[in-house]
Amino acid sequence: MNVYWREHKTGQRLILESETGQLEEVGGVRRTSKGFDALARTMGYEPGRAQKGFPTIEDAKSFVESFHPWDIFIGTAEIEFDERVHPLPDEGT
Repeated sequence: MNVYWREHKTGQRLILESETGQLEEVGGVRRTSKGFDALARTMGYEPGRAQKGFPTIEDAKSFVESFHPWDIFIGTAEIEFDERVHPLPDEGT
């Protein structure tokens, strides 16, 4: 399993990619006029996994990563975290 950040038109998305190529969005950050908003995916209502107004995108990404939102899908399986930010996918993929 691979986890990586991917560019998005409003910020970046945290992606979990399985060995079969299936993609799950497990978190994200978006740029706003007041900084960056961050959200880590959860299976229920957990308002603490979202926060607004981070001063930098790196701070917002660290917040999301701290929750290990990929664990929802993989449990204790090992992941490989790719530090490289992947480009925005082509339209049609």
